[in-house]
Amino acid sequence: MKNLELADGVRSLPRESWNALVGDDSPFLEWEWLASLEESEAVGAESGWLARPLVARDGDRILAACPLYVKGNSEGEFVFDHGWADAAERAGIRYYPKLLVGVPFTPVGGTRFLVAPGEDRAAWLARFAASLRDLALANDFSGAHVNFCRDDELAVLQGAGWLPRLGLQYHWINRGWPDFDAYLGSLRHKRRKEVRRELRAVAEAGVAIEVRTGSEIPDAWFEPIWRFYHATIDHNPWGRLYLNARFFELVRERFRSRLCFVMALRGDVPIAGAFNVQKGDALYGRYWGASEFVKNLHFVVCYYAGIEHCIRQGLARFEPGAGGDYKQVRGFDAQPTWSAHFLAEPRLAQAVARYLDEERAQTGDAIEWLRERSALKPAALSEVRDGE
Repeated sequence: MKNLELADGVRSLPRESWNALVGDDSPFLEWEWLASLEESEAVGAESGWLARPLVARDGDRILAACPLYVKGNSEGEFVFDHGWADAAERAGIRYYPKLLVGVPFTPVGGTRFLVAPGEDRAAWLARFAASLRDLALANDFSGAHVNFCRDDELAVLQGAGWLPRLGLQYHWINRGWPDFDAYLGSLRHKRRKEVRRELRAVAEAGVAIEVRTGSEIPDAWFEPIWRFYHATIDHNPWGRLYLNARFFELVRERFRSRLCFVMALRGDVPIAGAFNVQKGDALYGRYWGASEFVKNLHFVVCYYAGIEHCIRQGLARFEPGAGGDYKQVRGFDAQPTWSAHFLAEPRLAQAVARYLDEERAQTGDAIEWLRERSALKPAALSEVRDGE
């Protein structure tokens, strides 16, 4: 079995070989996405995201790999460990740098340990778990973290002593509705009434909604999409300008076939838009923004247009991003997410383990509570939920 080595970024690796590992998995693992983050310098030493993918190669063929980063902060991870860092500092324990396996600025689940077809996946998972631990210990990193991972990866990491963490997101699951009106009919009366009111308010404001994918996206839409993203960051106190104009240019060139834009138009002028990514049977909401305020426009552009697109295209699920309890009352139900954590300092590891025991119980209860209060009628919920 070939040795695992650190590479100088995903863009240093052969595109075809890396994407062969990704296959049908998350689009955010593809070379075009990760390399564009690096080339645009959205990730790098200055942003606290130094790309060092862990790779085993046989010539130009990659046998196994994981998107690994040396982190100098906890920004853009969406599995928040700021409290752990603060506790470590108070105890005189250095928390940064640390190792992170995941996708920068992207709270989307996916395979984290990529293994080529024909290779022994179970053996490679065990090697990744051991190698990441050894890297952390040998290089004085505070630990290693694997965010938004798959169940088989979590099982191996947990078996190797890593700490499991449970989170939740809100996902929309397609239960076979023939059209958007049928979907609305599956909502509880109060929620259905509210959705129709929100849609009507946007239409009465003279705003039209268009959805375009891939090559159908007009070139003229890319500049406003960047501008809307920038405006959202500027207008929110919690905003972080992780991406830059160069990144949007690169994904336009390299990643266009995966893009799905929702644009709100007043006449021919874009006034708001959502940057989504589509692959296989899933739609992923990533960025949104607006140049003027229209009541309820956010819900229409970011949620209802995406749901209608999924129904029309036969997509199985819509993951609109992290956070936002307001998603739950609009038909997005709570789904579990998992991460795994190795902390080198025993005192910190013990404290975090106790915290995670309590957090898992609370999060599990929250998921059940939210599902019981779904915006969907009980009959619609009789279908098996995604991931169950």
